[in-house]
Amino acid sequence: MKNNSLLSHRSQEPESSTLYIVGTPIGNLNDFSPRALNILKNASLIACEDTRQTRKIMNKFLISNNLISFNKHNSLNKIPKILEKMKEGKSIALVSDAGMPGICDPGEDIVKAAKNNGFDVICIPGPCAAITALVSSGISSSSFIFEGFLPKKKTDRERILLEISKNKKTTIVFEAPHRLMRLLKELSEFCGKDREILVARELTKKYEEHIGNNIEKVISFLAGKEIIGEITIVIKGININRNLKFDESNLKKELIELVKAGLSLSAASKYLAKKNGLKKSLIYNLY
Repeated sequence: MKNNSLLSHRSQEPESSTLYIVGTPIGNLNDFSPRALNILKNASLIACEDTRQTRKIMNKFLISNNLISFNKHNSLNKIPKILEKMKEGKSIALVSDAGMPGICDPGEDIVKAAKNNGFDVICIPGPCAAITALVSSGISSSSFIFEGFLPKKKTDRERILLEISKNKKTTIVFEAPHRLMRLLKELSEFCGKDREILVARELTKKYEEHIGNNIEKVISFLAGKEIIGEITIVIKGININRNLKFDESNLKKELIELVKAGLSLSAASKYLAKKNGLKKSLIYNLY
């Protein structure tokens, strides 16, 4: 086993007893790096999210190698087996169906396990949908938060939506196409219909699409359309104009009292917004 506290320049890859986190294209196969292809060709074993999907890529690039399934359904059983292979001196290449492993998948678990057992972990950088959408959005990229897929449970979901609505940093989320309109309507309620966003679809692929401006206009554009493909959403952080002339402390106090009295946060915010001639999202974010 090696000391992974300091990794030197690698003259020949792959090395024995090493876990390689290999980024693969998110759509356009021309984005495959020569280094990534070399690792996939020469690693002792490829651990992949879906063997069928990875086999297609291997056939495209004439790669012949051994595959092992590694995904959220079997990761607990497969991690000990992968570690055992590494103890035997095997090099392991970890890939997801697309993009960087370890983001919204069990890749982070095998990385942690490998490090805890003293093995080197090397990342072979590649395409990432979240970063690709962010840097092409025109929305601030100096500081951002990645939320992945929002929780399905209502209380957890609303908690995250409330955090997004209040956050000054840019937020990036993933969503399935059949749930996109629901999420956009939730974002409109929590963040206000004027909040700037970008909905990126089918990134790097033939029918790549960027739908932007604000939430209201994106909803209007997508209404009645069939939405397909993988979706990444970039949400601009809140920009409260502190020069607005209203008593924030009193409004917040009144909002809390209305919620305690039994009104939902949404209803209380709507009432106070109408009463004071302010945007509902501005009141909402005081809570």
